[in-house]
Amino acid sequence: MPKRRRANQNGDNPRKIVLAYSGGLDTSVILPWLKQRYPGVELVAFAAELGQGDELKDIERKALASGADRVVVKDLRKEFARDYCFPMLRAHAIYEHDYLLGTSIARPLIAKYQVAVAHQLKADAVGHGATGKGNDQVRFELTYMALDPQLKIISPWKDPDFELISREAAIVFAKKHNIPIDQTKKKIYSRDRNLWHISHEGAEIEDPANEPLDRCLVMSVPVASAPNKPARVRIGFDKGNPVSINGKRLAPVRLIEALNKIGGRHAVGQTVLVENRLVGMKSRGVYETPGGTILYEAHKALEQLCLERDLYHAKQQLALRYAELVYYGQWFHPLREAIQAFMDHANQVVTGSVTVKLYKGRAQAVAAKSPKSLYDTGLASFAMEGYDVTAARGFIDLFGLPMKVQALKQK
Repeated sequence: MPKRRRANQNGDNPRKIVLAYSGGLDTSVILPWLKQRYPGVELVAFAAELGQGDELKDIERKALASGADRVVVKDLRKEFARDYCFPMLRAHAIYEHDYLLGTSIARPLIAKYQVAVAHQLKADAVGHGATGKGNDQVRFELTYMALDPQLKIISPWKDPDFELISREAAIVFAKKHNIPIDQTKKKIYSRDRNLWHISHEGAEIEDPANEPLDRCLVMSVPVASAPNKPARVRIGFDKGNPVSINGKRLAPVRLIEALNKIGGRHAVGQTVLVENRLVGMKSRGVYETPGGTILYEAHKALEQLCLERDLYHAKQQLALRYAELVYYGQWFHPLREAIQAFMDHANQVVTGSVTVKLYKGRAQAVAAKSPKSLYDTGLASFAMEGYDVTAARGFIDLFGLPMKVQALKQK
């Protein structure tokens, strides 16, 4: 049993904690550990339905069996898709070229509702099971601070008394306390799944010298198992938001779910990435984002068609900063909100449809049309009719004047 040495870093021992609970290994063992750490504390396990599939099956029974006094489960899929995934899509945010931010974008929403539940149940603390090495600790805690800085923050992995500092130790603790878990020492992938993606870490993935095994894949088939015949899917957009598949209008959740199935069959959206964590070290993960990858490819093609050049280039630059803000857990930061206003304004003209070809792990936009298109076939062709080619001479002379003067004077 850990020593009860002192209260958490924010002051007195908490009376009631709303813990972000997933039913996974970390949060399952943290529930009984918190009971030992803070005698008499009331534990509320908060679980968010974000499209985890079967992971929330029997979540209430499991939480109560693990030490929770109360369980709150809230279906947040609609809000997640509409107010988090789609705004991020409109920004076209990608972290370090490849990561579509599936885990990053979910944490602020979970933390937002933890704070809401804490207010509703008059809890004085919120907590999470993220480790002291990862990004999620920052994402949870920044959201708590932004929405209610008066709440105590309970983070067991940063508690000096916390002894479950490895997955193996957590598994032993769970067995000892009869806590129901799915992990074993042989099956030790750490996964995070939601409507947008699934991530995989641990086991052979941790060593960059190893090729990740196909067995880790969940939402998509291995590339070698994908159909030998390509498929095409047409995505309709209205002001940057995807609204239809092959002409059929779908609500955001249903649309993403449908594209996940289509993309998963064709091995689309698989990424092996060594990324730079906010806390300083590099980590390696395997990500599956089949539906999101299709949407990003389609959205990119429509932006290329509809956005004026300088606006498009400025948007690309801001997308890098936006992606960092999401990755760093700063969803409720005023800079993210201000950039979002820019992104949404730019997307007012991103309306139309895009055909995406899916084949052996690749999603490629092959056709696009829009009533807001800036593409002029006559101007783009090699024909010179209606275009004053003599204007180009003066334009080049003036545009190149600084380079010409520098060459004459300094070289």
